[in-house]
Amino acid sequence: MIDWRHWHNEPHLIGGLILIAWLYAILTGPLREKVAPGAAYSLNKALKFYSALVIFYLAVGSPLDQAGERFLLSAHMVQHALLIYPAAVLFLLGLPDWLVRPITAQPSLRHLLGFLTRPVVCGLAYILTYSIWHVPALYDWALQNRGVHILEHIMFFGAALFYWWPLLSPSTEFPPIRPAGQMLYLVAVVIGMTPVFAYIAFSDDVLYPTYEFAPRLFPNFSPNDDQLFGAVIMKVGSMGITFIAFFSSFYRWYNSSERKPS
Repeated sequence: MIDWRHWHNEPHLIGGLILIAWLYAILTGPLREKVAPGAAYSLNKALKFYSALVIFYLAVGSPLDQAGERFLLSAHMVQHALLIYPAAVLFLLGLPDWLVRPITAQPSLRHLLGFLTRPVVCGLAYILTYSIWHVPALYDWALQNRGVHILEHIMFFGAALFYWWPLLSPSTEFPPIRPAGQMLYLVAVVIGMTPVFAYIAFSDDVLYPTYEFAPRLFPNFSPNDDQLFGAVIMKVGSMGITFIAFFSSFYRWYNSSERKPS
């Protein structure tokens, strides 16, 4: 059974998150005048950034991790949703433009970053990372190997940053694409993610042996039910967030078109 009192406190997890939070605090605080003279401190952005780190920890360090790793595919899907949506979104929203400029403004990196931040590249990076990791052999390997599982979650979070970059980029050198392009981008990613959802949702077999032979936390909740529920969490979460993002882009596109002189 799940030990709901078990929270991960490994040095690489706690230490890594504390290090990232400390670097952000130092760069946006005492070193701000050296990094970007005259730049104002944004409490709003800081709260978003630190919230992203807290959600990241809740996803991978709380008892939810044990539930997702040993018992329920649906719990694992909740983990992924936390990493891909609130954690990645708040992380990007918490970065001031001046904080990323020392990297994005480097002339030597301009062509590389320009390529990596293209919507097609960002969308493909997200779709391929997410889909490949759901291949049964790789997915179950991650469930059986702690190091691989950590790598999987880091790659999901990194791919999510790529996914959201064309919409939420904090960089003035590589800004978000226009609202009309954002709407097309969001629809394209939803279409690209459909095969992995359909593969999991409509499979007659239990795809991942770990969950097939795991102890049942709920007597009437079979591995097949869990797999279908996990696929629903994946799709409903994706569609819900996409709808919100699509509506936001549409609203900005509509407002900009209304302001144009006739």
